[in-house]
Amino acid sequence: MELFLYTALFAPLAGSLFAALFGASKKTKIAGIVPSALLGLSLLSSTVLLILVFMTGRTIHVEMMTWMAAGDLYIPFGFVVDQVSVVMMMVVTLVSTVVHVYAIGYMDHDKGFNRFFSYLSAFVFSMLILVMSDNFAGLFIGWEGVGLCSWLLIGFWYHKESASWAANEAFIMNRIADLGMLIGIFLVYWNTGTLQYKEAFAAMPSLDTAILTWMGIFLFIGAMGKSAQFPLHTWLADAMEGPTPVSALIHAATMVTAGVYLVVRANPLYSLIPHVGLFIASLGAFVALFAASMALVNRDMKRVIAYSTLSQLGYMFAAAGLGAYWVALFHLMAHAFFKALLFLGAGNVMHAMHDELDPFKMGGLSKVMKGTFVMMTIASVALAGIFPLAGFFSKDLILEVAFVEHHFIIYTVLLLTAGLTAFYSFRLVALIFHGEDRYKHFGIHPHEAYKFMLVAMSPLLVLAVIAGAFKMGYFGMVTELLPATEYHVHSAATYWIMTIGTQLFVMGAIAYAYKKYTSKDIKVPDGTSKMENSFGYKLLINQYYIPYFYENYIVKAYRELSEVFWTKIDQKVVDATVDGIANIFYQTGEKTRVMQSGNLSTMLKWMVAGTVALLSLAVAFGLAARYSVEIKTFLSGLGV
Repeated sequence: MELFLYTALFAPLAGSLFAALFGASKKTKIAGIVPSALLGLSLLSSTVLLILVFMTGRTIHVEMMTWMAAGDLYIPFGFVVDQVSVVMMMVVTLVSTVVHVYAIGYMDHDKGFNRFFSYLSAFVFSMLILVMSDNFAGLFIGWEGVGLCSWLLIGFWYHKESASWAANEAFIMNRIADLGMLIGIFLVYWNTGTLQYKEAFAAMPSLDTAILTWMGIFLFIGAMGKSAQFPLHTWLADAMEGPTPVSALIHAATMVTAGVYLVVRANPLYSLIPHVGLFIASLGAFVALFAASMALVNRDMKRVIAYSTLSQLGYMFAAAGLGAYWVALFHLMAHAFFKALLFLGAGNVMHAMHDELDPFKMGGLSKVMKGTFVMMTIASVALAGIFPLAGFFSKDLILEVAFVEHHFIIYTVLLLTAGLTAFYSFRLVALIFHGEDRYKHFGIHPHEAYKFMLVAMSPLLVLAVIAGAFKMGYFGMVTELLPATEYHVHSAATYWIMTIGTQLFVMGAIAYAYKKYTSKDIKVPDGTSKMENSFGYKLLINQYYIPYFYENYIVKAYRELSEVFWTKIDQKVVDATVDGIANIFYQTGEKTRVMQSGNLSTMLKWMVAGTVALLSLAVAFGLAARYSVEIKTFLSGLGV
């Protein structure tokens, strides 16, 4: 079975290196086909490992080699395939394979085609390192690897200033959070003596609660950055500057879910500090509502879906924070399928509309893009949590967890978020695919995507529909490793009232969105309507002015402070000191260079002077040694 483990892990790396061979060459389809095929091989190996773990309950653990060994510190390159990591492996490789095949068509006319596939496969390899490692150090390697690759992919079109800025924002904000994570890892090693998951978690119950609390807080700070939780959230929407397949991979199934995976993997720690878990759940519920509210008015198709991702990450953290780790992982899995499908569908629409992102400039596209219309509609139904699609089973389960655990404020916030999610999802569907053909006013002639791109998307479509059916089998497998708590409302009547009420609430939001945005009176907003000039609209469209605050009161202040340090301290103190010392040595050299004039008589004079100086020093030291007692007595008499 080790062969399957290594194949699943290293096949994406081989694909990345293969595509890199053509990096500076003319675009060639082989640079996309081979990495896609190797991703398919990784998916096949992950599937075999999933079947093995599911059928036998076995855990595969390998130590490839020693990485660090110094004193008591021992860190191997070790990898584990267990009930949690194999689920993540399946999600990552499945979505990645679909995205790779899709990208062959999407990036067909891009000059950076070869380079794109090298970055994309490297990203998948880093994510697999993250989820398959058996220790915190290996997880951190993968963590930083996906950070680097996301910077390369978000800023892929580096000639665009906005893309470079977004890439730098994501990279820097994640580095801030990663400092917290590093401190958490140091605390784990300092207090347990190991970074191996099994040994570290086994040692934690004997530690003081205060130490465990700080461990949990600092590790979660890292998760906040990677999963874009408030206040480190602004990079996620700006990251839409990258190619759409990047969004489908990074912002649906892989990088942004790494924070949730960290909390789930560290469940033995967070189970010991439920007060930290409650904070995580509360923050998750806040972020779910916070992000959904911004999606209500946004006029960028990809940003709406990005805010949706941020909102659903809030749901996952709410579940994990309440101790329902298997529920959080289940929603992570289900969400990856329908959210990746939504992003890829948005990519089809962008191509059809010549990269237009404003849904108000579309309308009526269902007539010319039937396949994309069906897929995005079904994905939106799953996202809204309508029975019997995947989102119903995972999202409603999180609502049930909050209710059963008597966290009614969190439950209410998540329920309200479910209604907003349904509204903004079908606002998007209505504006893009229904109503008047507004795109005709802009001289655009839309077309459907390549058929193979639609075929590549079809596995995500199927799983968005049926993933909920795997709930019980999934539960039986992952709860061999995670707490096997089941969440059931005690009264059957209460359960049915909650479930039916939630479904009616969500369907009402969908009906309202269709009624409001399928009207033939819908026009492209121009900033003159009463709604667009309202305080609430401006607050939401400007993201609660948080980016404005960051730019003007943090970034600007930091830039000005840096300029002061540069001009007043670096140049006038540090540089002046260094230059002054150098100038002293230079002037000394200038004045003493006459000693090396090459003139024989001058050289003899310096030799005599040097000899006299040395003899004088020798006589002085000799006399001092001879009369040392007398000199000490004389000096003591003077009081020295």
